[in-house]
Amino acid sequence: MALFDLPLDELREYRSASIEPEDFDAFWSKTLQEARQHDLDARFEPVDTGLSTVQVFDVTFAGFGGHPVKGWLMLPAGADGPLPLVVEFIGYGGGRGLPHEHLLWASSGRAHFVMDTRGQGSAWGAGGGTADPVGGAPAFPGFMTRGIDAPENYYYRRVFTDAVRAVEAARSHPLTDATRTVAIGASQGGGITIAMGGLVPDLAAIAPDVPFLCDYPRAATLTDRHPYREIGLYLKTHRGRAADALRTLSYFDAVHFAARGRAPALFSAALEDQTCPPSTVFAAFNAWSHEDKEIEVYDFNDHEGGGPFQEAAKLRWMRSYI
Repeated sequence: MALFDLPLDELREYRSASIEPEDFDAFWSKTLQEARQHDLDARFEPVDTGLSTVQVFDVTFAGFGGHPVKGWLMLPAGADGPLPLVVEFIGYGGGRGLPHEHLLWASSGRAHFVMDTRGQGSAWGAGGGTADPVGGAPAFPGFMTRGIDAPENYYYRRVFTDAVRAVEAARSHPLTDATRTVAIGASQGGGITIAMGGLVPDLAAIAPDVPFLCDYPRAATLTDRHPYREIGLYLKTHRGRAADALRTLSYFDAVHFAARGRAPALFSAALEDQTCPPSTVFAAFNAWSHEDKEIEVYDFNDHEGGGPFQEAAKLRWMRSYI
């Protein structure tokens, strides 16, 4: 697919038309306050993986509603002091997989926490193990319209809350340094990462790659590729509900979290990306409020983005922060 979105010079100036709800901050403050009424109950169980260079813990903690959420914590073998911490969120449909799939960041001398995504982990990779025990109103198959009838019911309210609690759980381990915490993720994980940049006030940095969950009004009408297409297919059946759906989605639009970003950021975008169109990525990047921000642009790539080249860029970039 050749370039289909705005030219790069226009992307660098593009701003989203997404309307921020007046009670955005109050909504999230209340959501997190309710979640913290449940004991975090972070448990770290050592796992014999056969790996000799990393120590692995099977993690369970209380997320939204006190529901159990899984994760992996990986430490360099023999670590004996608080380590800088990388917290990672997973792409759409994937789960935490198996520990040997996540060796990069522990190999760099950092602690690495990978959060499982509730209800997902069945579309690719080695799977996940976290259920989503909350029901919802009628939805198009997938996750984008689950609970879209109201912000309080929406699926990503639970996921973003889980993610905040994941940061708290990872920081609770005695071998992690809470003051040196970076959030990362690609695609859905990138959108969650941006949300953490707005919800967790003291991150050292964030690095979202080709992020999803950005600029819903444009994304839902620009691309016919899933997952954004789920929104249009839902509205194809539920005629006349577009305004209501976009209102719900506005509470979860990474653009609005980006406006609250309080940490240095390294984004990436791919100009042939039809899954997360570059204008939606630039909408979040241009809204990111911290002045220390960069974006890597991959001219001829689709949703794979920079792949290993972006990993190398993050390894170089992260040295300045943790």
